[in-house]
Amino acid sequence: MTMLSDLLSNISQRRVRFAPRRTHDARDIDQCLTDLISGSGEASGRSTAETILDRYEAMDAAAKTEFFRFVVRNMDLSPDAVRAALEAYETYPDRRTYGAFMEAAEPRRQELLRRLNQVPGATERLVRMRAELLKAMKHEPELGALDVDFHHLFTSWFNRGFLVLKPINWESPAHILEKIIAYEAVHAIETWGDLRRRVQPADRRCFAFFHPAMPDEPLIFVQVALTRGVPNSVQGLLAEDRAPLATDEADTAVFYSISNCQAGLAGISFGNSLIKQVAADLALELPALKTFVTLSPIPGFAGWLAKSPYLVDTSEPEAMRVAAAHYLADAKRDDGKPLDAVARFHLGNGAQIHAVHADADISEKGLAQSRGAMVNYLYDLPRVAENHERFVGQNAVATSPDIRNLASQAAKTLTRKHKDDEPAL
Repeated sequence: MTMLSDLLSNISQRRVRFAPRRTHDARDIDQCLTDLISGSGEASGRSTAETILDRYEAMDAAAKTEFFRFVVRNMDLSPDAVRAALEAYETYPDRRTYGAFMEAAEPRRQELLRRLNQVPGATERLVRMRAELLKAMKHEPELGALDVDFHHLFTSWFNRGFLVLKPINWESPAHILEKIIAYEAVHAIETWGDLRRRVQPADRRCFAFFHPAMPDEPLIFVQVALTRGVPNSVQGLLAEDRAPLATDEADTAVFYSISNCQAGLAGISFGNSLIKQVAADLALELPALKTFVTLSPIPGFAGWLAKSPYLVDTSEPEAMRVAAAHYLADAKRDDGKPLDAVARFHLGNGAQIHAVHADADISEKGLAQSRGAMVNYLYDLPRVAENHERFVGQNAVATSPDIRNLASQAAKTLTRKHKDDEPAL
């Protein structure tokens, strides 16, 4: 699969290199959109698609929103045609009536996006277009129908089978390393020296998913520390003066930062595949690795503490551990899933809440989002599938005995707030 993906990447790059020179087009953007969706000529279609993308990218935010409105209004499906096609299929279900129903049930917007994508380099441009659509939807939710179409197509275009897993190290191209710095979303990389400490030592690894149509753009990346034992603080992992560990002495792989890179691919899941693939590859490369854990932030913890019935002394490590365990294991949304988004992600991947730590991230961001607390999620590879199924089917939260014990202490050991202590909501 890697050879195939690399071949597709090379073909994609050649297509960009030998793309035809653009010519002036006097049509307005609405006419170009109509012509593209109604035409059938390949060469003229590519030229029209390129004109549309060029014109779109030159627009300001208001004009782009109007562009989205036009597409939503004028390229919707026909409910009457859908009903008629469904009735025909119900009456005589065969290949012809099924095909007619599928054609009627698909809005022309999806075909528009496919035809735009025939331009060399268009996939990356469409990803950026969706990122701008998501911004526009905050003010005009009715544009969401177009986002459903984007999501439907991107789920197929960015299928795991097309993704290429590549290691990132100090010898990687500079433009890729620059993007790792820019896209890092968990623990900021301030300088090139910071980056070097994360990717050059033998006990540090970084891996990213790429797509053949976007060979210079990481989609998501994970940073890994090889350690002896499970770490309890990110300060220790990222210390400037730490002594690197020989790889044959490491028994634990720690996923301490996972960053999604493309806002336009929101809702397209890569993280679960990335962690499991990296864990499997590292297990093959380094048989001494027996434990695969994260060292993760608890981004909703500080907000929950402010509204919870408990008055927690944040300077007391044990009280913080009890509160964090209770929050992760017991605080739920209306649908029964954990309140914390990072917890939902890892538990949905089949991980277990393994341990919680106070004063584990004392950076400004760490204190603001979780009062310095962090959590290890354990990826016990033989049990990942079982944990995943129980979480998806029963909302069952897999926890270690230590977490269960800590969470059970909340009602007995934490002080309840008086009414005067509760914040006004």
